[in-house]
Order: sequence, then C-alpha cells, then structure tokens
Amino acid sequence: MDPVLHDRVGAVTIATRSSHRLRTWRPRRVRSGVAAAVAVAAVAIIPVSPPAHAATSRGLTEPLSARSYRPCPTVKVPRPARSPAPSRDPSLPVVGGEALQTPGLAIPDGAPTPPAITATSWLVADLDTGAVLGACGAHERSAPASVQKLLLAATMLPRLDPDQVVEVTDEDMDFEPGSSAMGLVRGGRYRIETLWLGLMLNSGNDAANTLARVGAGSIAEGVKAMNAEARRLGAFSTHAATPSGLDGPGQYTTAYDLALIARACFAREDFRRYATTRTARVPAQPHVGAKGFAMQNDNPLITEYPGALGGKTGYTDLARHTYVGAAERNGRKLVVTLLGAEAQPLRGWEQGAKLLDWGFSLPREAAVGRLITPEEAEELVNPKPTATVSPYPLQAETATDSTALALRNGIAISVVAVLLLGLLSTTWWRARRNG
Repeated sequence: MDPVLHDRVGAVTIATRSSHRLRTWRPRRVRSGVAAAVAVAAVAIIPVSPPAHAATSRGLTEPLSARSYRPCPTVKVPRPARSPAPSRDPSLPVVGGEALQTPGLAIPDGAPTPPAITATSWLVADLDTGAVLGACGAHERSAPASVQKLLLAATMLPRLDPDQVVEVTDEDMDFEPGSSAMGLVRGGRYRIETLWLGLMLNSGNDAANTLARVGAGSIAEGVKAMNAEARRLGAFSTHAATPSGLDGPGQYTTAYDLALIARACFAREDFRRYATTRTARVPAQPHVGAKGFAMQNDNPLITEYPGALGGKTGYTDLARHTYVGAAERNGRKLVVTLLGAEAQPLRGWEQGAKLLDWGFSLPREAAVGRLITPEEAEELVNPKPTATVSPYPLQAETATDSTALALRNGIAISVVAVLLLGLLSTTWWRARRNG
C-alpha cells in the first residue's frame, strides 16, 4: 500500500492503511546529508569578496579619497592667487600604480624624505626602466608653461626633416608680445634644425608656432596632433591649447604625464643633442634685412649638474615655474618633472637638481609605480577582447560581477533542490521496504 509521508520535527512518520500502526524513523545519515547540502549551497550563494591584493594587482578601483594621505615636504613661500586647475575626469584610465593615486607624497618604504621645495607637484622616474622612484601629487593637474614644448617635440620630431628650409609666416609670429622668442623674422627662411635649437635653447614661441604649422598644416592642426600624441603616450591628463605652452583655455598637464612625454623625447638622439647644445647661431636673413646672431641655452642644468642630459624650463603667471630635467649617473638615467614652483629660495632647475640627487640616492630597485608604455596606453583605450587577465595591471575592473553572482546563485539553488528531492525519495523508498 502507498505510504503517506509526514515530516514531524526532523522525523519521518510512516502510516500504513492496513495496520494503522505508526513507525517513526530518524535517518541520521540523511539528516547529515541534508545539512551538508545546505552548507555547500550556502557557501556557493554567499558572495565572495576578492582578496585584498586583487585591487592592487588587477587595477586601481579604490577611490582616491580612500587612500592614505602623506603631505609633501614643502617650503612655505608667498604665492599669488591661482585659479584652480580642472579636476580629473573619472572616466579616464587610472595609470601608474596604486601608490601614485594621491595628491600627497608617494615614496618607497624606508626611503629618505625628499627635499622640501616649492613645487606643488613633482615626480622622479627612471628613463630606462620606467620605474617611478617618488612623487608628490603625480596626477594633479596644473598649467604647463614652456615644458609643453616637449610634447611638441615628441609630436613633430618624427614628422619633420631637419634639413628642410621653411619660410616664416604672419601666423607663426602671432604669439603673446614680450614672451620668449628665438628671434625669427617674417619672410625669413630657416632650416628645421635651427628652429628646434631655437625652441630648446631660447624657448622660442615663434619657433613653436612654426614647427606646429609646418608639421601639421596649421597651428590649430598642430595642437590637435599634440593632443593625439599625448593620448598615444598615455598622458591622459594632458590637454594642449597652444604649441608653445603659453596659457590657453583648458590647458593642463601633470607631473606623471610630463614624465611620459619626456621619456619619449629623451629616447631620441636628435632631441638629446638639441637639449644639450650650449650655443647655436641663427643665420642672417639679408633679403629681409635681419642680421645673424647667437643663442645660448637657458637651462643651467647642462652646465651645473654632472651628467646632465638636458631638459626644459618654463614660466607663465598662471603656471608659475615649471621644469623637466634628466641626468645620468653610474649608468642610471633619471628624469624629474615639477610644476607650480616659485623661484625663491631655489629656482626651478635647482629644485629639479635636488630631486635628482634624492633619486640617485635610492637603490636601483626602489619604486612606487611605473610609467606606462604607448602599447599599454593603447590597450587601455582600445582593450582587446580576451578571456584572460590583461598583462597591464593599470585599468580599473569592468563590472560583470553581478551577472556572475546571479548565475552562481541560480546554479546553487538548483543543486540544493535536486539534492533534497533525492533525499526525500531515498527516505520514502527505505520506509516502504521496512514497512
């Protein structure tokens, strides 16, 4: 006869119509199996947080405000009022390493304290390995002034033939009166190499306009090309409005981005040669009545710092003093970038020299982050579809966790249901055989 099953406080009671006798059977093994099944299902359903190291190794997903803040060593000096730079676009890829995602100081554990300077942000990196040795506000935006000419160089050096002769136009001479210039004249004809020397030695804004126009067809197109090059290099927090670095709307960069740009420049032999040239001569232009003259390099680092590889100075009222410099010591090449400095008690290049000394004092393996490569930047902007983990641990996670969690929960619930049905069937069968 068909038994009727009653579940009563963990026991199975079996009643038969013929005898009306009740038999209670408590299947200990079955109860253990049910408990185990429920426990397994609970583990499967409970969301599992990634290990603590996952955010560090896979991406920089932690909000910047959550990171510990350590103030930068700073010399307090009077500063003119400055309009705040635009805040970082949260949609941009986060690069460089977790330790650099702070407006404060980032240095290796156990490293000596960097020198106190007036620059509001700075970074020291290894040109060969890309290791970032230390930084202050690495991703804080600020106006660049003439160090932006390095972005012009990175963009146009591969495009222009140094022996090409070009004629200076009215458009080239349209720049802020009284700002730095190499002394070009309208209608003058100059070799491209002479313009590069004028750009690097005398920070010529006239040379910057001419190089941008010749390299891209117009100054406006030259600026567009500079912004495209910044993105290619991974300088996602850099935006150029002028080729020279003269202040323009929405123009900014960061110490980290400048290091990326400088690394691209110093990788070129022609740039290093221009940056370390001490004097050069601008030829006369007799057809327009202009005499020739000599130029001297205005970057004291190349004469005052042993092993100097060159660099670039900069200044505007908005940007204040800015600087990029590089040097080699014992086979090790370091670059320093700094923004928002005041000229007292140390000039911009002297602050850079202090930071270089500090960087050379650290062991070779010291690092708090790294400079990304153009290939890594390309993958961040246009990620390749793949089921494997990206080899570049720089981009924030893409959120598909909720979908995976829902799928896992559904599977777990189904497994529990099947197990319970199986156990009840087994109980029923054993009860019938014993009845």
